[in-house]
Amino acid sequence: MNNYNNDNTARRYKAHVSLYGTTQLHLRNPYIIAWWSAAFPGCGHLLLSKYLRGYSFFFWEIIVNNMSHLNLAIVYSFTGNFQMAREVLEPRVLLLYLPVYIFAIWDSYRTTVDLNKIFILAERENASFNSYAIGSVGINYLDKRSPLMAVLWSIFTPGLGQLYIHRGLTAALMLIFSIIFVYYSNALIAVHFLFLGEIKQATASLNPQWFLFIPSYFSFAVYDAYVNTVENNKLFESEQRKFLQQNYQQSPFKIPDLTR
Repeated sequence: MNNYNNDNTARRYKAHVSLYGTTQLHLRNPYIIAWWSAAFPGCGHLLLSKYLRGYSFFFWEIIVNNMSHLNLAIVYSFTGNFQMAREVLEPRVLLLYLPVYIFAIWDSYRTTVDLNKIFILAERENASFNSYAIGSVGINYLDKRSPLMAVLWSIFTPGLGQLYIHRGLTAALMLIFSIIFVYYSNALIAVHFLFLGEIKQATASLNPQWFLFIPSYFSFAVYDAYVNTVENNKLFESEQRKFLQQNYQQSPFKIPDLTR
């Protein structure tokens, strides 16, 4: 198979294609990454392909948030029922939650700044990287895909957009928690009652503690699918351009200056 394999001879690679997904470096806005960590701890790190940290913060958010009843207290606060918000909160767990929440935001910001610097150096080095992987569990390869399709599939079910662009690890997490959040929040039951015009029953059937996870989670799925589709398309063009220059373009060839 005539495909380049990363052999660690270069100091920095800007991408790696494996059977489990495509991991790449590209410029990111540290404030946006930090914002996603604030919206849902772990999401900022998943955008950076820091899966171990991202999964750790993601599970931490779900477990500790449920133990402290934080989402339920937020719902009571938004409806002006501050007394109930104070009563449902578990202060022992809440005080444990806050330091990790702040650290997740800070760490995602710091890591983004560092990775942006590494990407600039890797882009200048322009080392070759593999663009194709095949094995017993599947096939992954660089190609161009539609960002709109990635967004649409993510809207239908979070995780499908990630599957569309071969972000296997993120897709697995998103699909599993799509089931968990929808099931425990009774979201589909509420939708069923809405279709029947029974708004009060739809509201009463919702579990606000679990339902409040869904807006941030769904929004992240759409954003992650869109951004990574765009960046994968850029990576595909960059790899194709370098391959054609090395194998098909003659060295004396000069691009004509059409501005003259």
